[in-house]
Amino acid sequence: MTTTSPDGTATSVPSADDAATAHVDVPALSELLLGRWPELRRTARARAGEAQYHKDESLTPAEHRERTLEQMRQMVAGDDKIAWLAYPERLGGGDQPGANLACFSELVAADPSLQIKSGVQWGLFGAAILHLGTPEQQDRLLPGAMDLTVPGAFAMTETGHGSDVQSIGTTATYDPDTEEFVIDTPFRGAWKDYLGNAAQHATAATVFARLVTNGVDHGVHCFYVPIRETLPDGTAGDFLPGVGGEDDGLKGGLRGIDNGRLHFTGVRVPRADLLARYGSVAADGTYSSPIESPGRRFFTMLGSLVQGRVSLDGSAVNSAKIGLAIAVRYAAERRQFGGPGVDEMVVLDYATHRRRLFPRIAEAYAGHFANERLLDLFDDVFSGEQDTPERREDLETTAAALKSTSTAFALDTLQECREACGGAGFLTENRITSLRADMDVYATFEGDNTVLQQLVARRLVADYGREVKGATRTPAGMARFVVERATDAALHRTGLRRVTQAIADVGDPRRAAGHLRDAETQRELLADRVATMVEEVATAMRPALKAEPAVAARILDENQVALVEAAKAHADLLRWEAFTDAIAEIEDTGTRLVMTWVRDVYGLTVIERNLAWYLLHGRLSDQRARTVTGYVDRLLRRLRPHALDLVDAWGYGPEHLRAKIATGAEAERQDEARAYYAALRASGDAPVSEKSLRASRR
Repeated sequence: MTTTSPDGTATSVPSADDAATAHVDVPALSELLLGRWPELRRTARARAGEAQYHKDESLTPAEHRERTLEQMRQMVAGDDKIAWLAYPERLGGGDQPGANLACFSELVAADPSLQIKSGVQWGLFGAAILHLGTPEQQDRLLPGAMDLTVPGAFAMTETGHGSDVQSIGTTATYDPDTEEFVIDTPFRGAWKDYLGNAAQHATAATVFARLVTNGVDHGVHCFYVPIRETLPDGTAGDFLPGVGGEDDGLKGGLRGIDNGRLHFTGVRVPRADLLARYGSVAADGTYSSPIESPGRRFFTMLGSLVQGRVSLDGSAVNSAKIGLAIAVRYAAERRQFGGPGVDEMVVLDYATHRRRLFPRIAEAYAGHFANERLLDLFDDVFSGEQDTPERREDLETTAAALKSTSTAFALDTLQECREACGGAGFLTENRITSLRADMDVYATFEGDNTVLQQLVARRLVADYGREVKGATRTPAGMARFVVERATDAALHRTGLRRVTQAIADVGDPRRAAGHLRDAETQRELLADRVATMVEEVATAMRPALKAEPAVAARILDENQVALVEAAKAHADLLRWEAFTDAIAEIEDTGTRLVMTWVRDVYGLTVIERNLAWYLLHGRLSDQRARTVTGYVDRLLRRLRPHALDLVDAWGYGPEHLRAKIATGAEAERQDEARAYYAALRASGDAPVSEKSLRASRR
């Protein structure tokens, strides 16, 4: 059976007869998943599989910290220099920003502490110098950050302000007599907090503070600040005068990172160490910036550091893949529940187990393909090929949408995988609990997920507000605008397919929903939900534009939940579109068929968990809503023979999973037990059950 996809091409819609020919070409699918930089990614994944980089669960926190720093030194001592891919070629880097993040996400398979400490050093401390500094500052300050002669901290977050960076309390006041900035943390809430490397290893920090000169506060800027002595052996010594701090202590995870707090009292920094790409101060204290608007200047500076969210998105998806690969391999061998004389079933054959794991496999694929498109957009912007204000805004919005979605998905998935593995999943030797603990902070790291979702929704509503005056004021016209402008714009600019028809052009969605297997129907249902939610929240918030501040704040508060839900719906659509786009790249017919089923599972489970919305808004009838769950269950049965192939295609071998239950040991135990009982029955020495004995006496 064929159907027409949104871009006008004919695509195959799988029928029950297709199940006999479906298969997965694992090597070819693995190659596709390596993406735009396959050789570099392969190298990074191989490095993550090397024993010297693996997490050692037996270490104390102090030992783990030292080992992590030593692992980083080994990384830059080698020949590949993958950690330097984002840096300028003139300094020994690769000038490949997208490839850098693709490789960075692979490091989670080795040890999340190693990944995040590397991210602090090269993706935050070093990146602040790279993206906020002038060429002269880059040449002067980056080499030490790159080769680890200067371990660094990224001092943005404060105890009193995390996601609200614009309101931080630390100040940097310019003294024209000495041509220095004086950095102070005026109260306890202004201490820099939760900073990787700050408790022990960092000898310098990129400190974000409010720049004050000639009595004017010019907002948040970044300063390069030495914070500790460097001892003769290259290690960090005591704090420098005016700098103080303390260890954050034990954490729920990531114990290989020395998170700590910093505070400053009259610390003097040369004028030359204000990272001055977006704002500089002359000797007499005169401030100048290439960006006149303080608000736009602030968001441009923060936007230049968006790579953290992009990398966390990819890393979160990879951690979910690792958990799922372990759980699926175990479930394909673990047997439970069988009658007398009947083999116990492998738990992966139970419908409940398929429901627990298979939709998450589908969502992991959707998250992977969406991250690939996000990497494309990131590379376009930071390579300079397509660096425009609009594309930077698209990048920030898309990164916020995907990071907030994938990190929540990873935590939820790892917990489900733990439970799906029973008691074995709770053992540290099987990796899942440790991985989940290390991933926990991802939900708030680089921006609290709920705050990021509000950022996404406000962008959608802002686009709506800017354009709605010219839109046709009919329901069909409004829906057309929201779908094409607020939803498809980011998709189109990230290389995804742009639809040629808005939902208003194709008739009643309730009629189309009968074709649940049809890609266009799925897209209509997903896109219409985004369109309607954005329109509803934009309409509800419109009175705030002319209201008094207190009233406007109340209106915003009343609509915060709706904003977050709209952002989640937007992310669902982004991932579905990315998945659909990727299917077209699969050449093997059998693999394309299976991956179409996987995409359908993702799209329809998103619709299924939002059935209340579709029913309340009249997008699905009661009868059609009931068919969604039934069709998903049929798809899950079709995918059962391909489950192992789907997780194997992710390319993680035993050196990456490192879980005893994923090594085949369970199959050996099960085979031993079955052989024992078979031999016992054959010998005639098997005891008779009480139940059968009672039955024979009746």
